[in-house]
Amino acid sequence: MKGVVLAGGLGTRLAPLTRVTNKHLLPVYDKPMIFYPIQALVNAGVRDILIVTGGNSAGDFLKLLANGKDFGLRHLNYAYQEGEGGIAAALDVAEPFAEGERICVVLGDNIIEENFLAAARDFLAQPSGAKILLKEVPDPQRFGVPAFDQAGRIVRIDEKPKQPKSGYAVTGIYMYDPDVFSIIKTLRPSERGELEITDVNNHYLARGDLSYQVLDGWWSDAGTFASLLRTSNLVAQTGANKME
Repeated sequence: MKGVVLAGGLGTRLAPLTRVTNKHLLPVYDKPMIFYPIQALVNAGVRDILIVTGGNSAGDFLKLLANGKDFGLRHLNYAYQEGEGGIAAALDVAEPFAEGERICVVLGDNIIEENFLAAARDFLAQPSGAKILLKEVPDPQRFGVPAFDQAGRIVRIDEKPKQPKSGYAVTGIYMYDPDVFSIIKTLRPSERGELEITDVNNHYLARGDLSYQVLDGWWSDAGTFASLLRTSNLVAQTGANKME
């Protein structure tokens, strides 16, 4: 399975910090934000990794990460996303890199305490489809939120609902079979003008090919001032990306 870290976007919620650099290059405690999703993929057994970025700071990723020596890698791949368009649009840039293999996608501002190696192994044992990772959060309305039936099966995923049907968030860690790129090509922009990754997940759900697991340990995005501070404090207090 190959890995994709999505590290584009304008990071407007973190302005003025992001006026002169990419959000994912900002510090989270003692490391640049981008270090954490890369390490999470490595901890899950992924060694072939693509960084998708854009904007004026794209070259800074190469200077910072080089070939991935900090993570025990011999090589990192890079791709440039022109403009915006949502998570699914950013993922579409990775199609030539995937080369028909399964992929694990991690959003560049998502940081976890533990690791998802067991979930990755379970996904590779699936005949086909997708797997998402969930976490119970106090503010699910900020995220994609799953609705469950009485048997605990996901029946749909709502994007940033005003009245969430559960207290769980779909984290920014997704695993897909090669069909994901043909699915993305069928999407239409949402009311936000973006190709939504929630629509991709609901597509797999509709065909009965979406599994899920709940993450161990804490999970946080670092896309706002409050969550950036919270994440930095969590890393300082408990660490991140722990191995089994």
